[in-house]
Amino acid sequence: MPGRTWELCLLLLLGLGLRSQEALSPPCESEIYCHGELLHQVQMAKLYQDDKQFVDMPLSIAPEQVLQTFTELSRDHNHSIPREQLQVFVHEHFQAKGQELQPWTPADWKDSPQFLQKISDAKLRAWAGQLHQLWKKLGKKMKPEVLSHPERFSLIYSEHPFIVPGGRFVEFYYCYGHVPNGGRVYYLQRSQPPLLTLMMDCYLTHTNDTAFLQENTETLALELDFWTKNRTVSVSLEGKNYLLNHYYVPYGGPRPESYSKDAELADTLPEGDREALWAELKAGAESGWDFSSRWLIGGPNPNSLSGIRTSKLVPVDLNAFLCQAEELMSNFYSRLGNDSQATKYRILRSQRLAALNAVLWDEETGAWFDYDLENKKKNREFYPSNLTPLWAGCFSDPGVADKALKYLEDNRILTYQYGIPTSLQKTGQQWDFPNAWAPLQDLVIRGLAKAPLRRAQEVAFQLAQNWIRTNFDVYSQKSAMYEKYDVSNGGQPGGGGEYEVQEGFGWTNGVVLMLLDRYGDRLTSGAQLAFLEPHCLAAALLPSLLLSLLPQ
Repeated sequence: MPGRTWELCLLLLLGLGLRSQEALSPPCESEIYCHGELLHQVQMAKLYQDDKQFVDMPLSIAPEQVLQTFTELSRDHNHSIPREQLQVFVHEHFQAKGQELQPWTPADWKDSPQFLQKISDAKLRAWAGQLHQLWKKLGKKMKPEVLSHPERFSLIYSEHPFIVPGGRFVEFYYCYGHVPNGGRVYYLQRSQPPLLTLMMDCYLTHTNDTAFLQENTETLALELDFWTKNRTVSVSLEGKNYLLNHYYVPYGGPRPESYSKDAELADTLPEGDREALWAELKAGAESGWDFSSRWLIGGPNPNSLSGIRTSKLVPVDLNAFLCQAEELMSNFYSRLGNDSQATKYRILRSQRLAALNAVLWDEETGAWFDYDLENKKKNREFYPSNLTPLWAGCFSDPGVADKALKYLEDNRILTYQYGIPTSLQKTGQQWDFPNAWAPLQDLVIRGLAKAPLRRAQEVAFQLAQNWIRTNFDVYSQKSAMYEKYDVSNGGQPGGGGEYEVQEGFGWTNGVVLMLLDRYGDRLTSGAQLAFLEPHCLAAALLPSLLLSLLPQ
């Protein structure tokens, strides 16, 4: 194994350097896509603007031949191949990214779905029709070669077609005992946040396909077992122990898709701290919030990504997702007549609810907060994720929606007319101010909309109206949907983080279509709303309240 020889030599040159921590296993065995000298030299030469491009490129020939040729070339150049020759080598031995995929249109796709007729505003209705067409552009299926020669691809084979997010993300998200961070070999040790059970619930709501549930219940249980076995932490408070979950990826080396950035960041730290840094970066990627002040606050260097400490925090959203999943699993098993399993998940949900209340909930503020395991205190900064239990239905206090509204008002979140900001911290990371992301709008909007409080429901609509107009206005200017938007710059496409803002875009399209489906009879494409200042909130709600008092 040529790459192994190089790694051993490097360790010797570093003086067997992992002083404070032993070397961790690589994210996969591939000496091309996950670790080794070839990956290191190509990525550090920065042949591509985005490191992900290289690790998504298929091989033209067998990996053993590629490695043998590379080893000889590297030896001839004293393990430092000139950039131009590396480019020639890659061109000769790799295919362009995306070659393993071909277009696919879902079999049940309809040109003019029924929900479009519910949208009153003609401009919004036309726009929704254009967004609906994008599913065909984002639909993909794999070529047979991925099955016959899996060793030549970082993409993991799936016989089923799928929808990709768009932009740099041209892979599926699929169950593999858990749902990996993406359908690539280098992502296999990182999960996505656990939302597979919720997807099943959405599918059942629309199809009532109990046979499909019966066939796949154990797959759903596997995902929850993964989090229990691999991502559980114990928190002791006032003499009681509570089991909750965190993001945690104990695998070594730079992330292959961001290799050069991780390697350069590690160069700022002592050698013995680098493996820990790389593991924390992977945990941040597992959270979906890669990266954010959420994972930096509380450490010795909260202003630098080198101080990331994702695994040291117990996240509100992760535990709300699991709480919701446990409730759904209990419901599923009841539906299937399995009372013992239904009881098991009902008890798990009850235990998690008690832990959420004891560890993460703050009565004075009226919100939940991430818990810092090292500093033994809550992170009280604003993030939309602080209200995820409201969205997930994981609370017992009937007055929680009213408290959530006050929390949004106290933090002046309702004054942002282009969307709810991801935080109030301006760090340059993409999951911080001034970016707004579609899934986080959904968490707050649907959390408030489900509340019995009329005032909360109306604020949910106003937030939906703001987000729809932001997306519609940008689409009108650029004929594209984006992964994130800048609330400080008129709602223009967002920025920051490790890569350029991406077009596509799966979750942005999905949230817009969901909001148009829900509020289509009320949403308009007109001028932006005024700020929802807290003292003006009553005025914003007054027309709806007056209408509700009129005789029916």
